[in-house]
Amino acid sequence: MYPNLYYAFKDLFGLNLPGLRFINSFGFFVAIAFLVAAWILSNELRRKSKEGLLQYEETTITIGKPASFLDLLTNFILGFLLGYKIIGAFVIGPDDPQSFIFSSQGSWAAGILTGLFFAALKWWEKNKEKLPKPEDRKIRIWPQDRVGDIVVFAALFGFGGAKIFHNLENWTEFIADPIGALLSFSGLTFYGGLICAAIAILWYGKRHGISMRHLCDAAAPALMISYAIGRIGCQVSGDGDWGIANNSVKPFSWIPNWAWAYTYPHNVINAGIPIPGCSGNYCSELPFAVYPTAFYETLMCLVLFGVIWYFRKKIVIPGRIFAFYLVLNGMERFLIEKIRVNTKYSIFGFHPTQAELISSALIILGLVLWFLVGKLPVKEASKVG
Repeated sequence: MYPNLYYAFKDLFGLNLPGLRFINSFGFFVAIAFLVAAWILSNELRRKSKEGLLQYEETTITIGKPASFLDLLTNFILGFLLGYKIIGAFVIGPDDPQSFIFSSQGSWAAGILTGLFFAALKWWEKNKEKLPKPEDRKIRIWPQDRVGDIVVFAALFGFGGAKIFHNLENWTEFIADPIGALLSFSGLTFYGGLICAAIAILWYGKRHGISMRHLCDAAAPALMISYAIGRIGCQVSGDGDWGIANNSVKPFSWIPNWAWAYTYPHNVINAGIPIPGCSGNYCSELPFAVYPTAFYETLMCLVLFGVIWYFRKKIVIPGRIFAFYLVLNGMERFLIEKIRVNTKYSIFGFHPTQAELISSALIILGLVLWFLVGKLPVKEASKVG
């Protein structure tokens, strides 16, 4: 296991870079997942725009103005924070990155230099475009031009939703240490992030006149591939998203042992028993081998991404690709829950997990949506503004 990139680079390349302790393996793969999702979403929205299914929004901007004091101050503050904490982490090399983030520690020199650099960059950018007399211009903004904003909304509301749903699922732990539970980097529930991010993105799309049905269809393959990549982070870091004990005999000799039953040594949450001879952080492993469910989900979702990608042009009724995604996503998660460790509820004699309840709801919602959108009229795209 590689709790953060420091351990990965030290083990794989023999490099001792203390600053890499700051970059958690899980967060690294989540960042990659967002980048890949943004690229796919942008391409799908661009394709739909070329086909006349989406239109642009007209907006007025003022160009030619020099950088204001507020512009320079804002960029200096952002640059200072980046240098003080992020670059400072590489300079200081903290043993506990999480405590470092929420502490007052940092590099003042790196913060001031980075802040001045950001402010100077803003001044140069504005000065290059400065006109003798600033003027207003109308520009066209297509849906694919807003992918950056969409990704930011998805990240903020997705992270918040994932934390909220996790703490609701583990209420006793939250009550025992609410501040620690909210500030911890571990403990994220995928469906909580999906639901909250979806609400935020749909609101944003409606505000800018982007067709909800086409936006959801464009997001479907992006969501599936990003989930597959995110689960790589869970597997590599050992964040607790593993399965139940696996005492079954390995069916095929060519399957690596870790892909069948794994103890997750050096896992990021320090779960299990101490590893003999190991000192420092991340020196625990599970006392028994479990199913590596995060790895299985990566494989399953990569296949399902291929299925959605194949049918995205063949299913022409707007909204049905997203309905298809909901059904596939719900089925995948419901099946994996059978061998996955999770908190169970007690409802009228049944003991489902939170994920089983939500995945079942998504399958039903997807089926209803599939038939419902077939009966709804398709609105022609029109420009906004």
